[in-house]
Amino acid sequence: LEVSPREEVSTLFTSLKESHGAAINPTLELSLTAVYTVLYSFLFVFVYLQLWLILHYGHKRFSYQSVFLFLCLLWAALRTTLFSFYFKNVVQANQLQPLAYWLLYCCPVCLQFFTLCLLNLYFTQVMFKAKAKYSPELTKYKLPLRLFFLSLSVFFLVANLTCALLVHDGGIRHAVLARVLINDSLFVLCAVSLAVCIFKIAKMSSANVYLESKGTSVCQATAIGAVVILLYTSRACYNLVVVSLFPADRPSPFNYSWYSVSDQADVQEVSGQTYIVFGVILFFWELLPTSLVVVFFRVQRPNQNLAPGGMINSHSFSSRAYFFDNPRRYDSDDDLSRN
Repeated sequence: LEVSPREEVSTLFTSLKESHGAAINPTLELSLTAVYTVLYSFLFVFVYLQLWLILHYGHKRFSYQSVFLFLCLLWAALRTTLFSFYFKNVVQANQLQPLAYWLLYCCPVCLQFFTLCLLNLYFTQVMFKAKAKYSPELTKYKLPLRLFFLSLSVFFLVANLTCALLVHDGGIRHAVLARVLINDSLFVLCAVSLAVCIFKIAKMSSANVYLESKGTSVCQATAIGAVVILLYTSRACYNLVVVSLFPADRPSPFNYSWYSVSDQADVQEVSGQTYIVFGVILFFWELLPTSLVVVFFRVQRPNQNLAPGGMINSHSFSSRAYFFDNPRRYDSDDDLSRN
């Protein structure tokens, strides 16, 4: 029998396993799917416009800001693609082949960890540069720091991919436990590291001068950082508690026909109550922190607050300016040391 091109594409995504999940009310499902898709699509368009503004305003193309926004763009694209399946083909969304399944369900969690590492790297280097005037030897840690967070990201990716595919194929509980222990411990570690960096930056006068020159404040930076840290840490701790105390083969308030950990790497099928919980989890533990940071780090017009000679005009601060107004600010080693 000949297979049509459409059937070939479907085979690439759809597993041969049969789905046993009962679908929720079609009207409710459509409404939830529409809300989820619109939210993620809006974030995708917003981030895409930010990347376009980087080119429009002539900011540096490869910077912390551009890399961060690109990761968020890819994350929003994957989540939008996932929920688009639920408009017409819920069964296909629950029967994805291992690679497509990992890409749509699990990869977004990896992208969030990459952004957390990027935030750590950015704030840590800001902290080093704030001390550069008095401790210039700190600049030698710049490359090791980048390699360290790059290694963490690669390790997280490999652990997530390997364990998720093992679980998808064989339902190995030990793989679930290993993945949760490794990945969520790394989330907690990076969240604590970010909290320490923000706390130290808040106590540095040279860093405070920079924040004030951008029209923001230590309170604003601390508030955003605290929310992101709280959400990421709470998710990681939730996963660690659930996988340790509530096995999937034992009834518990956390079980919704899957392992109950919130990173979707073990999801068997998303339907009924699971679909609602799935959407709520993604909203509070993924969409909310990502949106807050994207809005806080959005692209601004080129800084017009410099008087002749490059001095900052303290009377022209904008209360709505943010960290990444000028991506070139921290691309050289002598920015903060001049303060």
